[in-house]
Amino acid sequence: MIDYEQSLALQNSLFQENVDIKLKNRQEETELPTKNYLLVCEHPHVYTLGRSGDKENLLIDALQLVKKEAKFFEVGRGGDITYHGPGQIVIYPILDLDNFFTDIHKYLRFLEEAVIMTLAEYGVLAGRIDGLTGVWLDHEKQIFPRKICALGVKASRWITMHGLALNVNTDLSYFGNIVPCGIVGKAVTSLQNEFGQLLHVQEVSQKLVANIVKMFDMEQQ
Repeated sequence: MIDYEQSLALQNSLFQENVDIKLKNRQEETELPTKNYLLVCEHPHVYTLGRSGDKENLLIDALQLVKKEAKFFEVGRGGDITYHGPGQIVIYPILDLDNFFTDIHKYLRFLEEAVIMTLAEYGVLAGRIDGLTGVWLDHEKQIFPRKICALGVKASRWITMHGLALNVNTDLSYFGNIVPCGIVGKAVTSLQNEFGQLLHVQEVSQKLVANIVKMFDMEQQ
């Protein structure tokens, strides 16, 4: 559990570290290796708005934010507004895609696929909906489509920041204070909501990390 501001500062630090290495390599013709990180955490209640988002999608004012013990930040990732809170797994990959592949769309699809694989381990069928980033349930017939994982990333010099948020035991009432991801008419769900019982967040996060490692053919250190 870490405050959003602290996690953002850590992301920025690791991101800049890799940028500096790449600049040094270019300027001095060195071949210093960049480092790749998966930051795995939970946050206290917070709403974040991406650079392409609409502030009107936050449906409560500053006083109501205080009452709900929540914070609000405008950040430099893609996407619109989302919520982070206890019981939600947040993963921030700080990767140099030059070490993997230089394709942002493929990068997003790989993250989604790791989530889909993790949910399948719990017997939950999930997938994608055309034109909507993230992982969804009832993605095929779309009778009652609901998002279980949101994605929002940033990349510069092929180095990534921000990432994904998977709802495990999340208090879904907090999504009622926003238009999640700026998408009207689509619901949000969690593993707890689907199963009707609490799950072990650490167990789910371990499975998710393992699937990300598998998708990107990483070596854990």
